[in-house]
Amino acid sequence: MHKAADRIRNVALVGHRGAGKTSLHEAPLFQAGVLNRLGSVTDGTTVSDADPDEKARQMSISLALSSFEWQERKVNLLDTPGDASFIADALGALRVCESAVFVINAVMGVEVHANRLWQRAAELDLARLVFVNMLDRERADFFRTLDSLKSAFGQHVVATEIPIGSEHEVSGVIDLVDMKAYEYSEQPARDGCREIPIPDAEAQRAQEYREKLMDEVSETSDALMERYLEGEAISHEEIVAALKEGTNHGSLFPVTCGVATRNLATNRLLDAIVEDLPSPVKHGGLEVGEVTLHPDEDAELFAYVFKTRADPFAGRINLFRVYQGTMSPDTQALNTRTHNKERIGQLVGFSGAETTHPDEFGPGDIGAVAKLKETRAGDWLAARDEPIRMPSIALPAPVMAFAIAGVGGGSAGDEDKVFTALRRLQEEDPTIDLHRDPQTGEQIVAGLSQVHVEVIVERLRARFGAEVSLKPPRVPYQETIRGSARAHGRHKKQSGGRGQFGDCHIAIEPLAAEPEGFEFVNEIKGGVIPSGFIPAVEKGVQEAMQQGVVAGFPVKGVRVRVYDGSYHTVDSSEMAFKVAGSQAMRQALQEASPVLLEPMMLATINVPEDAVGDVIGDLNSRRGRPLGMEPAGAGMTEIKAEVPMAEMLSYAPDLRALTGGQGEFAMEFQRYEEVPAHLASKVVSEARAEQEAVQA
Repeated sequence: MHKAADRIRNVALVGHRGAGKTSLHEAPLFQAGVLNRLGSVTDGTTVSDADPDEKARQMSISLALSSFEWQERKVNLLDTPGDASFIADALGALRVCESAVFVINAVMGVEVHANRLWQRAAELDLARLVFVNMLDRERADFFRTLDSLKSAFGQHVVATEIPIGSEHEVSGVIDLVDMKAYEYSEQPARDGCREIPIPDAEAQRAQEYREKLMDEVSETSDALMERYLEGEAISHEEIVAALKEGTNHGSLFPVTCGVATRNLATNRLLDAIVEDLPSPVKHGGLEVGEVTLHPDEDAELFAYVFKTRADPFAGRINLFRVYQGTMSPDTQALNTRTHNKERIGQLVGFSGAETTHPDEFGPGDIGAVAKLKETRAGDWLAARDEPIRMPSIALPAPVMAFAIAGVGGGSAGDEDKVFTALRRLQEEDPTIDLHRDPQTGEQIVAGLSQVHVEVIVERLRARFGAEVSLKPPRVPYQETIRGSARAHGRHKKQSGGRGQFGDCHIAIEPLAAEPEGFEFVNEIKGGVIPSGFIPAVEKGVQEAMQQGVVAGFPVKGVRVRVYDGSYHTVDSSEMAFKVAGSQAMRQALQEASPVLLEPMMLATINVPEDAVGDVIGDLNSRRGRPLGMEPAGAGMTEIKAEVPMAEMLSYAPDLRALTGGQGEFAMEFQRYEEVPAHLASKVVSEARAEQEAVQA
């Protein structure tokens, strides 16, 4: 039988890269008896960093789920990547959990990615608990970290335990709720915890932080506050109840501490997860549009798919959260996006390195199913076709783009293989952008950073055997005219038998109202060119516009008038007039002051306040035009600027360097503008060299 919803805890481990989330995912599995020994990130032996690229880079790239029992509750623990390049998995985990444990490095304090995730967790109304990790490191300081937590997340961040000792001498923790001390063995062990008297050296500090805890807990209700201020004793049960209530919807944020790699205080964290963090029942139903889903096992099924993993052998593996009803194998569920039924085959659970096959998943639970035909992340599986959609989470836009080159042997089959594999990886990570540039014809893959794109290429090779190389994408320049011109195109050819004859006069001028448009006007009078040949002239004109006379880029923003010409009753044809139109257009473009245009982007950049000056200076060096600034909260400033695309191809790593990794940006196309003359000559010479290389 499945666990009752009030006995389930769904918890996402989130935080900045290097805070020790993967180690903290490993330690509870060891403490709960799922693992026989603690794995190591350095040695590549952890459960959650199982992929070869995760082991090689010593970092989490994908979300990992492990389920286990503690104090007769089922805990679904989701380890998430801490690198901003893979934020989609962290946001996906937050979406389906009631609670988040923020893992903070005791040396570094609150770092930028943790700050961003905290804001997302607040938007989702999640209960949040903080675990200050790595207390045994040199320069680790719990109390300095606590100050940084209060500064970043507000005064309702409150310690529920403090460490005994510091740095290499940390030996245990003091529970401020029970006012008890616990000491841990040097080597990781499940039974390495023993209760001790509070050390004299820590007694005064423990009392000080106990009072701070009581101040915060008493604020959770007016009645409790009144009794507390009047000096009445607050019972232990009342403190625990108030702590739970305050934590549930984000009016209190307990701070715990420990050392994951030593299994120090893991048991205390597990107790806090099952005692202080809410179950699906306590947290309340999920409102999706006009529908409210409650964790009721007797109600009809509604399950949300939050993660799709592309497996070359098992196909799609979908992770889902049951919000209502029960998910059972060998049944059917309806995909509310495709409106088609999916056969639910064998269900999959994850317990450490082992996979299990549960008989069912009840409301509030998280599990997986393989080999669904059409279902992917973001879909609902339901008992009926209810038009519901999970409120979307704003994902950062991919900004690091590359053109795919050297695809396999270059055959169409190789390209199809790569494209199919990329589409499957895109199902796994929605922050991947994949498209073909309509102007340059290049296949573009874009991610959130260079590391992100490198991982995509590695996974293409490792999972799907698709070898590709990357090169910077070509800037889609265009050409236009600044003046007017007239030209005469005449195509005459006699080769025995029927000849070819087409003759037309055209005038061209800038199309000021539509700088990226095209207009063709027929001003022929008296039938000097039969109306049946006019479309051929237009076709020839447009063909000539595909390769401009400046550097071979497409021509836009031109009005073309055909006003005169002649024809031959026998030799004239559509082909002849198409050639004549093309000749006339090329000649006219040469004489109409042609210029080169470049795409201008609107860049929206979020940076720390103290980096604004450096970022503005850098934008100026990129020919950018800052449009304005405004505060973005949490010590950040939003800058808007217009910048040429050519100057932004490698902006992502430069912005990270300028802002200590805290800056992020998004771009959208604005319009085309003329390239300055001194830069245009360089673009022209490069384009011609590329054309010559292709012809050679």
